[in-house]
Parts: sequence; C-alpha cells; structure tokens
Amino acid sequence: MQLNGAQLSLTNIAAVALDGTSVRVADEAQKRITASRKVIDEIVARDDVVYGVNTGFGKLAEVRIPHGELRELQLNLVRSHACGIGPPLSEVEVRAMILLRANVLTLGFSGIRSEIIEMLCEMLNRRLYPVVPEKGSVGASGDLAPLAHLALSLVGEGEAFFEGQRMQSGDALRRAGLKPVELQAKEGLALLNGTQAMHAVGGLSLLRAKRLTSLADVAGAMTLEGLRDTPAAFDSRLQDARPHRGQKAAAAHLLSLLEGSEIRESHRGNDPRVQDAYSVRCMPQVHGAVRGALAHCEEVLLVESASATDNPLVFAESGDVISGGNFHGAPLGLALDYAAIAIVDLMSMSERRIDRLINPDKNEGLPAFLARHPGLQSGFMIPHVAAASLLNEARILGHPASVDNVSTSGGKEDHVSMGMTSALKLRSIVDLAESLFAIELLAGAEALEHRRPLRAGKGVERGFELVRQISPALIKDRPLSGDIAGVAEAIRRGDFEDL
Repeated sequence: MQLNGAQLSLTNIAAVALDGTSVRVADEAQKRITASRKVIDEIVARDDVVYGVNTGFGKLAEVRIPHGELRELQLNLVRSHACGIGPPLSEVEVRAMILLRANVLTLGFSGIRSEIIEMLCEMLNRRLYPVVPEKGSVGASGDLAPLAHLALSLVGEGEAFFEGQRMQSGDALRRAGLKPVELQAKEGLALLNGTQAMHAVGGLSLLRAKRLTSLADVAGAMTLEGLRDTPAAFDSRLQDARPHRGQKAAAAHLLSLLEGSEIRESHRGNDPRVQDAYSVRCMPQVHGAVRGALAHCEEVLLVESASATDNPLVFAESGDVISGGNFHGAPLGLALDYAAIAIVDLMSMSERRIDRLINPDKNEGLPAFLARHPGLQSGFMIPHVAAASLLNEARILGHPASVDNVSTSGGKEDHVSMGMTSALKLRSIVDLAESLFAIELLAGAEALEHRRPLRAGKGVERGFELVRQISPALIKDRPLSGDIAGVAEAIRRGDFEDL
C-alpha cells in the first residue's frame, strides 16, 4: 500500500493492521514532504519564533528555546509525554495507529523529514510495534500520551514488541535491522499531535460493529422463526413509505433470510395474532437506524484518515506556519459515542427477543426456558441472565465520554474531547455485544429444534448450521460458557457475514 495522504477506508486499515499488507511512502508525496521540511529548516536558520519549533509547549509556549537546544526540546517532549497507563493496546490497534499517523504525515503539512515517515513504514513492515498503554489521552492536543509512546520507540527508548516478545525498544530495533532516529526541530511535536490512537481503536471497533448490524438481522430472523412470528412488517412498501437507507437494507436482508420458510407457511392461516412485539416487528427501523449511525461514524473516520491533525501546520507554498486546533478529537469522539449508543440499542432489542424465546408466557408454545424437561432442567434460564448482565454493563458504558471536559495544561488546553475514552468504550461495548448476540443465536437455534420437522428460511437455516458446528442441541443441561464464547468468536471472525 502506497501512502500519499489519501483517504483510508476501514478495509484499507484492516488490510495493514490485520492482514499485514506492507506499506511505503508514495513517490508523489516526497515533494510535499521535502517542501514542508524546508520551511522548518529556514525558520530554524533565521531563528524566527514559531510554536513547537523553538518554544515550549502548552502553557509554556511563551518560553523561547535557544538554537542549540532544539533537538533536546523534541526529545524531552517525547519523553515527558510518554506517561500512558494501563494494559497496552493490541498489536492490530498499534499497527493501525502507525499506519494512520504515517499516512497523514505524507500530506506535507507537518514539517517532518521523509526518513521519519519511512521509519514508521519499516516498523510496520518488520512487525515491530511499540508498547502503547491504552489510557492517558484526553483527545486534545490529540492523543498525546499514546503517540508519545509510539515516538519513544522510534528514538530507541521505551518498550516494543518484536517476534512475540516484549523488550526494550533499542533491542527490538537492532533485532529488526533498524536504527533509532534522531529527532530534529518540530519532529517530536509532529509525531505527537494527532488523533490516530482514538482513530485506530475506534476504527477497528467500528469494523466489528458494522458486522453486528448484519448479524443482528440473522439472529432476529432466527428468533422470528422460533416464535412463529410474521415477516409482514418487512414488506418493501412499508419501507418505501419511510425510505431511510438503513431501514430498507435491514428489511431486504431480513426477507432474504426468511425466504422459503416452511415455518411461516405452517401458520399463515388461522393464526389469531395480529401484530408481533416491537423487538421483532420493528427490526428494520432499529437495525436500520444503527446502520445509519455507524455509516455516519465511518464517514467521519474516512475524512480524518486524510486530515492534517498536528499543530502548527506548515503551508509550504506560502511559507506560513499557522497554529490552530486540528488536533482536537471532537469529530471522532462525538461520532464514536454515537456508534456506541447505537450498538447498545441493538443489544437492548436482542435481549428482549431472548426473553421472548425463553419466557413461557410469551414464547408461543415453546417449552419454558427452551429446556427439554422444564423444572428438572433450567435450559436457557441463566444465559438470559448473562445477557441481561452484558446489557447492563453496555448501558453504563454507553454514557458519552464527549459530554465531559477537564481543563488541562494550566488552563491553556481548557476544552478536550475525551475521544480516546469514547474509542475504548466502543471497543468494550462491541465485545459485550458479540457475546450477547451469541446468546440470541444459541437460543434461536434451540427454538428451531422445537419446530422440527419444519424448516426455517434458507438464510436462517444456514445460520442454524453455523451455530450447530460450534454448539450441539441442548438435550440436557450443560455449562454453556464455552458455547457462548465459541459463537462469539465466530461472530468476530465474520463467519455469519455472507448470510
């Protein structure tokens, strides 16, 4: 993949972060990078006062730094800001972060030398990635602490992972055949000011969240069949009367999953029910709205992937260096919070469907808790309890991080985005959602066992077969933790994507 500052889709990010696609700086980007660096070199030569080049940072921006201490200034910046807390980000998240930072630096607004960007690319290509603690960023001025840990490995300090081992960065660089870089004027700041940590964590979580929207249709359709409910509410004429794109897509997918259902035909006539519960009937509206929320978030991330987010920015054509606020994570923080809220709502509807499958007052003749011998056996009683627990945790996490603000840096940075917290919360919510939908799939598959010999729709039956490859029918009580984990992992792999 050639990096030239163009937009990177979630698929592009996954190709590098997950699949290991190699990267390089595109030839057409070199001219922009060189011109931008020339502006910084000329500023240093003239000894002009420019923020981040020869001044302190944040509240200390008024402090002038002598020419002979400019390199020390950049190294001190990296060292002092590398104060992340907690467990390290995963390898794929750090790989995504490196990719995103390298790409925006090729735009030529940062005043950084080409060899620094090429070093980032080589770290990716040789699968060397820094130890980056996941906590400590408030999302303005960008993700300072996480990106400082990234920059720390570039200079041979801190820790890194290489060949499956955690070690000192200097040792990792030597083993990978790389040499530490020596930062020059502005380069430390160019590496630290950016939104790429929240973008990496949030983007990879969004990729999994998008998978859940289609999976929710599969689980919901399986539940519908198990309850002998009707697909009448998915009629295309209803969707055309309220033509939200996501709603129409969800309804069409549901109808395709239910095509050819023998269960549907078995109760088409002489069924006294007029309407199904909202958790089944309103799937197009809710699943579709979630699709819309995630599409908005994806659009924001796409723009951000090709945006200069450090400060100050260098405009080579005019020679101007302008201080601004492109590092502020508000666009991402708000979007990631929106995505998190949407997934929690998707989970809420799934939990209600699970209840309908197991509750003898609602499940249309299915045995209580889907047990073969209710009373002697508890069946799916406690998996529903587990689903309720997952939903409760997700609802707490669904509170937006972006509504909070804590002034930092002596009041100079007095409004921050908390976007990294938004990204980490979204990741946790997606984890919970994958397990909750695994429970609905298991319960739905068990309900279909009780409707045999009738067959469900073709798409639902394919989903049923995938579940049964992992989890056999519940003939008698057994621990289901492993079944839930196995189906959740299948969801995470995308096994249900093509249904």
